[in-house]
Amino acid sequence: MSVEREACPLGLAPTASSTASLALGDAIAIAVLEARGFSAEDFARAHPGGNLGRRLLRIQDIMRQGPEIPQVSQDATLQDALLEISRKGLGMTAITHNHRVLGIFTDGDLRRALETGSDILKNPIAQMMHGNPLRVRPEDLALHAVQIMEENKINALLVENQQGELVGAINMHDLLLAKVV
Repeated sequence: MSVEREACPLGLAPTASSTASLALGDAIAIAVLEARGFSAEDFARAHPGGNLGRRLLRIQDIMRQGPEIPQVSQDATLQDALLEISRKGLGMTAITHNHRVLGIFTDGDLRRALETGSDILKNPIAQMMHGNPLRVRPEDLALHAVQIMEENKINALLVENQQGELVGAINMHDLLLAKVV
């Protein structure tokens, strides 16, 4: 690689040649990436702490799993649901049956239920839950969860696998801690 002349009016500073070297280096790097089949997932693994790597994080990398998932059965009482919300600290709980999501109950749902004036202590949580809540998949990008939360003005999402089973939960604080946002 060579250049006819440098852009510097004195012809001394390596201006054109340094730019040409950068372009050649980029072209070689891209050719090697393509030849090796380097993917976005490979990039995220190689640079997990960088801004680009964090933008490629999957929900499964930061979601709460197992006993950390707030969930109660459809027969649970309001007290059961509130205790679960408090224990897990996500501001919501999933209402489930056989690992399947029936609905979600949030602290916002509690406020709305109180506004109705009905005796909420006597009703099962299934009567106060929000049915068919928004959900994401573990393999989705964490940025997708951010987008859904922002568009719908919510702070948490349930995570379902391909079989429709509850496998996780994620909230905006989890995304902030992972520096996705």
